Amino acid sequence: MQITSDIFGQHQGQDIERYTIANQAGNFIRVITLGATWQGFVVNGKPLIVNFDSVERYAGPANYCLCKSVGRVAGRISDATATIDGKEFHFDANENGNTLHGGPNGFPELIWNAKTAVHDHEASVIFSRSIPSTEDHFPGDLEATITFTFNDSNEVTVTFNATTTAATLFNPTNHAYFNLTDGQNDITSQQLQINSDRMLELDDRKLPTGKFNEVKNTGCDFKTTTAVTTALKEIKDQTGKVEIDDAFEVTPSDSDPIAVLSDADSNRHVSIYSDRNGLVVFTANPLDDSKPYNAVAMEAQTLPDAINHDGFGDIVLEPSQPKEYTIKYKYYEN
Repeated sequence: MQITSDIFGQHQGQDIERYTIANQAGNFIRVITLGATWQGFVVNGKPLIVNFDSVERYAGPANYCLCKSVGRVAGRISDATATIDGKEFHFDANENGNTLHGGPNGFPELIWNAKTAVHDHEASVIFSRSIPSTEDHFPGDLEATITFTFNDSNEVTVTFNATTTAATLFNPTNHAYFNLTDGQNDITSQQLQINSDRMLELDDRKLPTGKFNEVKNTGCDFKTTTAVTTALKEIKDQTGKVEIDDAFEVTPSDSDPIAVLSDADSNRHVSIYSDRNGLVVFTANPLDDSKPYNAVAMEAQTLPDAINHDGFGDIVLEPSQPKEYTIKYKYYEN
């Protein structure tokens, strides 16, 4: 295993560092300090995630949060309001009156500190940041680390750790956008399988209503491997929607994947493992939204807006009770 680094560019007068972790086979991932962003995943010379080629494309809110680490809370907090330990808090709103992906001063816009660790068969880049409450306007000063580990088995593990000085919210993820096809021009040969029976009912602001819908007999039934384009057609026929932007309930597991994305033409697969109960799936073209979809985003997390819905999961981080969450992505061919 080997780690190299270079300067990817500058943002707000600071150098943005890029780290490349390469394994024995010459496959590699890349991460950058702006947004603790996963900037590359290349196996056998083929890129597997969508990426921008400049710091400028990653900076600012109009970037789809492309492969960025998002938090303190991934997804939307409805009406930018939540009750934590009996006290109501109001957060910074940045989308239709809601707080999205940690708000305007969340993880995606921060420049993170970085250090490295290299072992025989795996290597890591560890991003860290002290985030005072005055910076992102969540309660509690947060000490956070985001660790990207790559190994000789072509597995990428992202681990999120945090401690706080006051009760706060913590439900981070990586907003990874995948395309396993040659050229990454479209998703016509992409297939998806999700180990889920239910998805959240969402309102017109894409907020959970609190209800679950069965996926059976809908375009969102991915219990068996399904072409993404087939699902999109069924969804449009059934609902009029032209995209997938939905939250699925999954069973946390480190041995059974919550989802598998594959490419029918090349037999490339990426399986996803998570220790939380939600998976948000989103189709987009971050490179040119005037063209057909060229990416499938998959965000493993606790179900969105959990703090405002009983039974969705506990995302409260208490002082002296550190939390750790892990997402693993395994590449294979068969």
